[in-house]
Amino acid sequence: MAEETLAALRSLMASHSPKLDALVVPSEDYHQSEYVSARDRRRAFVSGFTGSAGLALVTANEALLWTDGRYFLQAEQELSKQWKLMRMGEDPAVDIWMADNLPTEAAIGVDPWCVSVDTSQRWERAFAKKQQKLIQTTTNLVDQVWTSRPPAEINPVIVHPLEFAGRSVEDKLKDLREKLVQEKARAIILTTLDEVAWLYNIRGSDVPYNPVAHAYAIVTLAAAFFYVDKRKISSEVSSYMEKNGIEVRDYGVVSSDTALLASDQLASTNSAKETGKAGTTVSDNSVEERRNDLVWIDPGTCCFALYSKLNQDKLFLQSSPLALAKAIKNPVELEGLKNAHIRDGAAVVQYLVWLDNQMQEIYGAAGYFVDGEVNKDQPRTAKLTEVSVSDKLEGFRASKEHFRGLSFPTISSVGPNGAIIHYCPEAETCAELDPNSMYLFDSGAQYLDGTTDITRTVHFGKPTSHEKACYTAVLKGHIGLGNARFPNGTTGHILDVLARLPLWKYGLDYRHGTGHGIGSYLNVHEGPHQISFRPAARNVALQPSMTVTDEPGYYEDGNFGIRLENVLIVKEGGTKFNFGDRGYLSFEHITWAPYQKKLMDVSLLVPEEIEWLNNYHSKCREILAPYLNASEMEWLKKATEPISA
Repeated sequence: MAEETLAALRSLMASHSPKLDALVVPSEDYHQSEYVSARDRRRAFVSGFTGSAGLALVTANEALLWTDGRYFLQAEQELSKQWKLMRMGEDPAVDIWMADNLPTEAAIGVDPWCVSVDTSQRWERAFAKKQQKLIQTTTNLVDQVWTSRPPAEINPVIVHPLEFAGRSVEDKLKDLREKLVQEKARAIILTTLDEVAWLYNIRGSDVPYNPVAHAYAIVTLAAAFFYVDKRKISSEVSSYMEKNGIEVRDYGVVSSDTALLASDQLASTNSAKETGKAGTTVSDNSVEERRNDLVWIDPGTCCFALYSKLNQDKLFLQSSPLALAKAIKNPVELEGLKNAHIRDGAAVVQYLVWLDNQMQEIYGAAGYFVDGEVNKDQPRTAKLTEVSVSDKLEGFRASKEHFRGLSFPTISSVGPNGAIIHYCPEAETCAELDPNSMYLFDSGAQYLDGTTDITRTVHFGKPTSHEKACYTAVLKGHIGLGNARFPNGTTGHILDVLARLPLWKYGLDYRHGTGHGIGSYLNVHEGPHQISFRPAARNVALQPSMTVTDEPGYYEDGNFGIRLENVLIVKEGGTKFNFGDRGYLSFEHITWAPYQKKLMDVSLLVPEEIEWLNNYHSKCREILAPYLNASEMEWLKKATEPISA
């Protein structure tokens, strides 16, 4: 299949005008999404690699796949012999490789809808030294050879109620238009799915695990547009949009409307009805528009196709103001996230209780609490697999109020599979649970009032002293970051080291970032901030009311993986002093589930860490008690008994 696909693509490249020396196949869809719908998984179709991050490059003689450290092992397993794995951070970046390895004046094709302005311009700079050219293909060549490409799904757009959103569309548009005036812009084009959903307080189900709809938005000082397949719009949603001064237009019209916007001819058919939702009348706005003549796009997320239709010297190229506005949660969103994480924590504890009993009954395991050997005489009555147990976890979550689905495919991994950082088990090929191996599960859910993401690593047999030492090092880093106090203006790039120091002490590390923002019934990975060694983590400082995960890990190829993850809220620091009058910040944990005590080498923990664990476990008992039955509560009490040094 891989050979046939590559041959078909190369034939199209050869017949293209101009002839293409290379074709780039990004992971992203038309909105630069991290997670995409089945019909947009072009890179996975071409390469066979199914991870969420990566880029494929096809030349006349080679096929290369770039991905990051989370996916090195997975890519090695999934790529056929026709493909070469390029490890980001170790091998040359794709633009450097193309510039160095493709001939002078080479033509490199890409679908301009699937690549951002920043990325395309970076490539063009790299190509300049050998007069290579980036060619925007008029159709996506992959789509032409993908005969079994899934059809577009027509999923309804739904209104996200104010009781969960916390702020009205009117208020959000008012703030956005004030930003436009401030930056001398007359309009903004919004291409990111979660930003469109957040701004208009709508949700959808066009992308698995992400409650978003495929849509664009254009907001001017006088009008607001929503570009979506109109078959997804009910009469209720249509009335809601009209009430909020938003004109619904067909999804494909965004291209021609962007061209109209460039020539200042984009007008709303609703203008006669509008009274200026931002607190000014239409006539007031037209005065502002004469003073403000820039169009704002986010070069990191806006596709090259729309950028190409705009007047290049009338652009304001800057990160979207909605990214930060969305990241700083309002009080209603914060309360919802806390409540969602409590119910989610109860589901995780119920799962651990069930799994502990099953491992003992089926496999003769010593269990969650006892550090002992497996009873090999235990008669085998059933079988647990990575998929069957993760399905059970989903069932516990599904019983909780406001549940709307998972927030990403559950990572349920035993032994060596745990070392594959973003491992996704398949029913036909997944491993059976093993009482003598580590078990890592990283999972989350979408609730109407919040999105969750938690990781725990457990062992139901007798962990080795090495496994305990590694688990404890990860735990120490997790606690160290979660307990940090830091001045305003601090970025996640600075904080990342706190989670790694205990691992570095032993010469250990991990190949992924340490924390990402999390949405409010939106995407489980949310920017613009992050806690990471990657340079992008320098761009945005942490601010109060942001959410961020704390998830260090350690992965030993062929043996096991360890990761521990909680969601945190950034809050005021409550420090005794205030050096430099900067103000200090700290974190509040909102994830509630125990850490396995038998995996800890308590001799490696300092008194402050033991005190934190005991306090955290005490809160787990108190907070989760109303959601657990008597036997589940007994188990949790035992799991959270105080640790003594």
